[in-house]
Amino acid sequence: MSQAVSHAKKKSTLQQEGMGYRVFTVFNTILLVIATVVTLYPMYYVVVASISEADELARNFGLLLFPLGKWNVFAYELVFRNGLVVSGFLNTFFILFVGLAFNMVLTCLGAYFLSLKGSMLVKPLSMLILFTMYFSGGIVPIYMNVRDMGLMDSLWSLIIPGAINTYNMLIMRSAFAAVPDALYEAAYLDGAPHYKILSQVYIPLCGATMAVMVLYYGVGHWNAWFNASLYISDTKKYPLQLVLRQILLLNQNSDLNASVTDLGELAKYSDMVKYALIVVSSAPILLLYPFLQRFFAKGVMVGALKG
Repeated sequence: MSQAVSHAKKKSTLQQEGMGYRVFTVFNTILLVIATVVTLYPMYYVVVASISEADELARNFGLLLFPLGKWNVFAYELVFRNGLVVSGFLNTFFILFVGLAFNMVLTCLGAYFLSLKGSMLVKPLSMLILFTMYFSGGIVPIYMNVRDMGLMDSLWSLIIPGAINTYNMLIMRSAFAAVPDALYEAAYLDGAPHYKILSQVYIPLCGATMAVMVLYYGVGHWNAWFNASLYISDTKKYPLQLVLRQILLLNQNSDLNASVTDLGELAKYSDMVKYALIVVSSAPILLLYPFLQRFFAKGVMVGALKG
């Protein structure tokens, strides 16, 4: 009799737990769906607005679920017909690829040195490097350095001063420190120089962290506009984000298409052009992110757990 009562109580408890789990699952699913919609809708709105009819878009208020009027890509034609946007893309790609090369080489070299247990003055140097992460001279000293190095109005002013990020280097150092000492000692006893140990032992074993660093640095270069606004005066050397900022904030839509001379017509297409510019400037990073996202958890956790 007691066993039957115990079995009935256990079954009742399991049913209650099962009901609670189902309620939690339903609530959690609804919450995540709402969060996803709230997150994705602004991007969807920008894409839909960029291919809508200008007159219909100007009269629309509230939510936008489908393109208004006849689909058209006139705004994208205006964007890619503009020499300033094209040069902005080329400048940004130069900064991105050359800057990434500088970033990764210097970050790996610095992290490798700091990860070696037998290196001289590792702790004092680490403290000095860590100090610079929290305290800096400010904008004026950096501007004076760039000016005195002759980098003003040059794309190199957007690459060399920020060639290494302290936080990223410390994450990379932690990843290198997680490499077993036996591998380093084996390579060192075999006579491998440090550059071979770094390139053939450490870097292959820390591929996930390397991918995260590439994305961190790449997104930083792609979205950067503030330093360019300080150091670059020639509009032909503007990176894409500064071109976008100039058009969005200074209302320079009249430069987009020399064949459209009527200001009223330009005003009619201005919103579409802005949305098209946002799509064009955001699409490359959005397309790249899914390929590197799978490295995030592993790469960042390595840097967070050891150091």
